[in-house]
Amino acid sequence: MPGVGDAPIPPGGVQKLLNNNVVVAVDADGRERVLMGRGIGFQLKHEGRVDPAKVEKTFVLDQATDTAHAQKLLTDAPYALVQAVLRAVDEAERELGRDLGRRLPLAVIDHVNYVIERLDQGIRIPGTSMPELRILHPDESRAAEHMAASIAASLDRELPPEEGVFLTMHLLNATRDEPNGTAALLFRRVQHVVRTVETGLGVALDTDSPDFARFILHVRFLLQRLVNRAMLTSGDSSFFEFAKHRYPRAFGIAQAVKAYVLAATGSTLTDEEVLYLTVHVERLATSLGRAETAGGPDAPVL
Repeated sequence: MPGVGDAPIPPGGVQKLLNNNVVVAVDADGRERVLMGRGIGFQLKHEGRVDPAKVEKTFVLDQATDTAHAQKLLTDAPYALVQAVLRAVDEAERELGRDLGRRLPLAVIDHVNYVIERLDQGIRIPGTSMPELRILHPDESRAAEHMAASIAASLDRELPPEEGVFLTMHLLNATRDEPNGTAALLFRRVQHVVRTVETGLGVALDTDSPDFARFILHVRFLLQRLVNRAMLTSGDSSFFEFAKHRYPRAFGIAQAVKAYVLAATGSTLTDEEVLYLTVHVERLATSLGRAETAGGPDAPVL
């Protein structure tokens, strides 16, 4: 697995030149380290040595396949781009207050290099705003936006707005260690619920509204309660029956969500969970001004 850090140059290692800014050193244990610094390759070529003071970053390479990929990437990518990404990753680690792992810098270098190559060819990679990300993962989303702005400023060029989304996903891959891709699975299910509601209402939701944020967080906690087998229950069905008849459209959408959850997880939502879904959907419809006679300003408040 490749890693990045500030490890010292391996003493007595065998070094080879990749380009003027990148050389490879093999330590006594046979592990390859890619050393990066402006002009260190030029120095090695002419003086046969590398000045440790000029080494800016060190990538530790442990697997043959990763070694070949990393060496090619760091050789081909413009050094200014590599520096911009490494600087942005360092800033993100400080902002988030944690180590972002070994693979992230190379993954972001690879991604940004690909994006810029496509932009130079007049090709823009399709993207989406994914507003759910901002609500479910606000810290990573904010750090990713800052990373995109930092990289763009360092390279003195404009990057597409959706780069914040792509970089957020990279950060989540680096910071979320739940088994079986739990975070990604939860996000996909939240997205599916949102699409189910939008289809039922026949309109795109206002992703900047407080009601949308409340709804997203409610769905996340609902899905987490489902996994933890701690769904809401109540012995009083009167409010459920009231909502069912008072807000039939919202109730029908909540039933569609219930059917999706059953198909996706094998678990059946309780009446209490369906009730709260109904209330949230009705609030969304009301805030959009598209509620029918079943809704209106008297929609229940949570």
